[in-house]
Order: sequence, then C-alpha cells, then structure tokens
Amino acid sequence: MPYHKSRLVSAVPSRAARRPLAVIFFLCLLTATAFPASGAETYDGTPVGFTGDGYPYRGNSIAAVTLTEYSDYLCPYCARHFQQTLPLLLEKYVRPGKVKLVFADFPIASLHSQAPAAAEAALCVGEQGAALFWAMHDKIFESRDRWAQASPESLLPELAAAVGADIGAYTACIQSGRIKVRVNASVAAAQEHGFNATPSFRFESNSDEETYSFAGAQSIGKFSEWLDAMLAGEPPPVPPPPELPFWASEEGLAPDPDRPGFTKAGDAYKGNPDAPMVVVEFSDFQCPSCRRHARETQPVLDEKFIDTGKVLWVFKNRPLRIHENAPAAAVAAECAGEQGKFWEMAQLLYQNSESWSEGDPDFTLLAMADELSLDEIDFRVCFQGRKGLERVLDDIYDGTGLISETPSFVTIYGGRGRLSKGAREPEHFVTYLEKAYENATKQQ
Repeated sequence: MPYHKSRLVSAVPSRAARRPLAVIFFLCLLTATAFPASGAETYDGTPVGFTGDGYPYRGNSIAAVTLTEYSDYLCPYCARHFQQTLPLLLEKYVRPGKVKLVFADFPIASLHSQAPAAAEAALCVGEQGAALFWAMHDKIFESRDRWAQASPESLLPELAAAVGADIGAYTACIQSGRIKVRVNASVAAAQEHGFNATPSFRFESNSDEETYSFAGAQSIGKFSEWLDAMLAGEPPPVPPPPELPFWASEEGLAPDPDRPGFTKAGDAYKGNPDAPMVVVEFSDFQCPSCRRHARETQPVLDEKFIDTGKVLWVFKNRPLRIHENAPAAAVAAECAGEQGKFWEMAQLLYQNSESWSEGDPDFTLLAMADELSLDEIDFRVCFQGRKGLERVLDDIYDGTGLISETPSFVTIYGGRGRLSKGAREPEHFVTYLEKAYENATKQQ
C-alpha cells in the first residue's frame, strides 16, 4: 500500500502556468552555490546534472517527458520504489533518453526525524558533482536500515567518504546551514504542488507543459501506462475521482438541524458550514501526536482558517487498539456533545490525558463532565450506555481501510478528498492549507 495513500486520493491534472514562489526562492539560493554544468557528467552510464532550479537529474536533459520524484530517504515506500521500480524506469525510459528523472527532497520530519539530515548530506555531496550526488543518493537508500538506527552526524559522513566526496568540503557545507534552507524550500515546493505523501511523482510533458501527478510506490506497469501515453502525445489514463463516502459528501457534511454543532453524518464540527474547504480530522485522545497537534497546531489553524470562515473543521474518532482508554475518552467527548460541549470536552481530554490514560478512566472522565457543568444524570446515562459508544463505533467503521494512524486529515474540496497523515508543525500545516484553500476557491 502506498505511503500516505488512500482510496480518496486520485491523480490530478494541472496546467504549469506559473512558477511556485518556493521555487523562485530556490533559484535565488542557487546564486550562492556553484553546480557543475548540466550534462557534463555521467553516472552508471547515464548523463546526470542539475536542472535550472537546482534539482539533480538523470537522463537526457531535453527528454520529451520529465518525471520528478518527491521522496523521503526514510520512507519505507520510497525505499521500495528505489529497490523495485527505479531500476526498471532507468532501463526502459531514462537510459534510452526518453525521460528525464528529477529527484526532489520531501523529508517528512514529523514521521522520520532523521530524514532531513540525509537530504542535506546528499545535497552537500552534490555540491562536489552531480555524479557524486547520485552515488550518495544510492548509498543512503542502500544503507537506510543501518544509518537510521545510528547518529546521522557519525554515519552520513562515512557514507560521503565512501562515495569519494571531499570530507572537508562536505563538513563545511553541512555546518554552513545553507543546504537546510534548500531542503526546506524543496518541501515547501512539494506542498505547493498539493503533495502530502511520499513518494509522490509529477509528470510533465515538455512539449505543452501539461502536468499530472500521483502518489505511492506504484508498479512499473502504472508508470509505463502514463509514460507511454505521454511519449505518444496523449494524456495519461487518469481515472475519474472516486465517489466520496456519506460522511465526506456535501449531504453528509451539512449541519444537522436537530443536533446543533453536528453534521448530518453525526460528526462534531466547528467553523463555517458554507466554507469552500472542509478538513476532517481522525484522532485518538490518547495518542501523543494527536495531543501535540491539539495543543500546538490546532490553535494556529483555528485562528487563520476556522475563525475566519475559510474552513469547516470536522472531527471523527479513531481510537487505536494500542491505547486502552482511548475508546472511553471518545465516548465521553460524544456524550458531552449531546449537551453542546463536544469541543470543550475534547480540549480537556487533550490537556489532562495523563490523568485518565492509566488505570480505570471512568472516575476522571466523570469528574471532567462535572467540571464542564454537564447534567450528571444525562451524561452518565450516555456514558455508561450504548448511545455514545455507537457513535464512536460508527467513526471507526467510517475509517476502516482508510485511516491507519492518528492524527490523519482528509481535506475536501472540488468533490475530492486528499489524505494527509501525521502531526505537522504549525507553519507546515498553514502552508499546506493555504495552498489547498487557493485551489478550492479556484474550483468554486
């Protein structure tokens, strides 16, 4: 199964009409870094170089189709692509000169904390030559199980030396911090393209600048379908977007007149029901990453998107099996919602998770209901009965086959859903939603 991929995600055609701001910023950075002349080197029998935007590439610099891979050196699906599909792509399309293959860094630090260091290491080696970059790229993927368990500061220089890089120049590059800025710019560019998964791939026809994209470690058959069509001057066989489930549909997201603050699908919401974009959060009250999102990132999103009416934010429960008390907390939130205080209870649960996460949580959860001045009898009837539990079970059913980790977010606009997994730093989530909101308003 592809990394960060769901049945809600489908390929998206777009016109490459303008250069993203992050890429323009990237170009400015290049003035401080010298790159070898494009096409002046070879690696493994194939021409290599750097694009005008500073991204390393393999193959014919003026090939009919450019395929850009957005990747994370620690993503297991990126590693699978490297091991299984990349060799076939090189043999069938890149070495014959049909396709130019470009590599762009997209480390997801919230999931793989050491991945940015690997990206910086490869680019610092790349300052000494395009062939050295690709040698380091291959060495990092081949050694990922080893260096991922060690300190990047100790092992990555060892890999750089093994491919023949000058360690003095490499160390100076790492210490300067300039490559960190380039990696961040590459991540921002990926997010501006709407990517939230690794690996993700962007296909561009160099004759008409039409672009297409998909996510996940796909088979060579899928790549061949798309590349063969584009090489023949035809668009790839993009399937129609799948139909949204009821909870993500326009009807299901409409406010329930009989339950203020809940959608017709039965989910708590906040924000503008008429907003051009919806974000559905799947969360587990006992999950540390969910707690971090709620405490650090959500307040920023509330201020910038929800309070301003740009986004309708919807909550669905996804208690994981590894968190024994999470289902009880989810039921408590649903029962508080019966009395109009779902979000207040959710906030208390995240703030005080240490108090109810161990042992029997019922006493603490009942005390929280009292703190919110909920009707004690009504809350107990809901909490100790089936009503709240049934709603939690409905959410678990809705997420089956789609949500495997928490927090996860489905961003909905234009009749499609886009899945993003994992907690992000506030500034990264803001960048992602700003681009999504821009696309959503264009499609109204």
